[in-house]
Amino acid sequence: MTSPSKTKHPLLWVPSSYFTMALTYNMLTAAAVVMFSNLGMDNAKAAAYASALGLAYTIKPLFAAFLEMYKTKKFFVLLSQVILGVGFVGVSLVMSLPSYISIMLVFFWILSFIGSSQDITTDGVYVTSLDSKQQALYCGWQSLSWNLGKLAMMSVMVVLSGLLHQYIFDHDPHVSGPEWTKSWQIVFGLMGVIMLGMAAWHWRVMPEGARAENTPKTPGEAIGTLMDAFVTFFQKRGIWMMIGFALLFRVSFGFLNAPSMLFMKDAVENGGLALTNQGFGIIYGTFGLIALLIGSLVGGAYVAKKGLQKALFPLCFCVNIPNVTFLLMAMYQPESHAIITAGVVLEQFFFGIGSVGFMIYLMQQLAPGKYATTHYAFGTALMGLCMMLTGMVSGLLQQKMGYVGYFVFVMAATIPSFLICWFAPFHVNHDDDTAGESATTEASA
Repeated sequence: MTSPSKTKHPLLWVPSSYFTMALTYNMLTAAAVVMFSNLGMDNAKAAAYASALGLAYTIKPLFAAFLEMYKTKKFFVLLSQVILGVGFVGVSLVMSLPSYISIMLVFFWILSFIGSSQDITTDGVYVTSLDSKQQALYCGWQSLSWNLGKLAMMSVMVVLSGLLHQYIFDHDPHVSGPEWTKSWQIVFGLMGVIMLGMAAWHWRVMPEGARAENTPKTPGEAIGTLMDAFVTFFQKRGIWMMIGFALLFRVSFGFLNAPSMLFMKDAVENGGLALTNQGFGIIYGTFGLIALLIGSLVGGAYVAKKGLQKALFPLCFCVNIPNVTFLLMAMYQPESHAIITAGVVLEQFFFGIGSVGFMIYLMQQLAPGKYATTHYAFGTALMGLCMMLTGMVSGLLQQKMGYVGYFVFVMAATIPSFLICWFAPFHVNHDDDTAGESATTEASA
């Protein structure tokens, strides 16, 4: 696979690359929660299965170096997108089988590792094909495109599944069960076509991606570099408190994430809000995402003005306290879409503000040193581990507690976040705390 043109404008491949990454990630880790619920899974299984698919994205720093050693970065981007395209079409076909759930989950597990490989090599193309000035210039496009991909998945695709189910196949949108299979088959088939189309596009326009200067040349070198990165990571001053920060800053959101989506979809008699896929996609996938993006910009500006050390504790309030909106909605179960939208927008806006602090802390306090990029990846992996573990048990806990009791538990789960923020070490001095803008790229992930 070689590109017919060696030099293409970054706007031809940067937006489409990160859009494609976001489609894959959000299908496997977010939209899957809605689909599992549609198909009749209980909340415990829906949350556990979808959260477990985040494992590949959590451990990707462990195998990233090995993808750097062979062929070109572009080769692996194209290969991963072709496999994803074929895989999503395969999921669509598998769903025609009588007992397809187990096979579909195996497909998802494999596709999650392919998707994380797509992320690694796409980032590699971006970093090695663009100089530092271009990286800064197109960072905004990178962030915007990723979030447009999330919007397309959580709004357009989820809404499409609901429209197909209700108006094409004439089924009740409030009833879960196998009747949803045909609608999601079409969605997966469409996802497969999009992935294959993106692979064809990137074959024409994406640069090959250069080898980084410190790229390992053998598996032994890769393992040695990774081990050295581990050793130096744990030699950092205050490392255990920083590890605690990476694990606990967003712990309440980890418990809230999947159950909040299931809550909006669940029947009124079960304590939910009984939204259709269409209503959920518009409220959560559109208005909620827009609020998140605006919040991340506000958070970046706030950190740039105040400095991270002064801003961190207020940002912790922003991440945690607005979770109370779901407790209030569970208590009163509003029927008005306007009220539900206001609650989601409020929570997502403040979460966007607060999440900026997490990424900037990793950049400025955890990452600096010989292996800054790898250590930053370790920090985000710890956050991903927290999200995966809390997500896997969240559905089961919600079933045992009910929605009101569970959202009270979520509020109690904010306490570790406040404690770790209070004691978070600041050993690297940053007088000009200007990383806020760059951190908004990651805050919405």
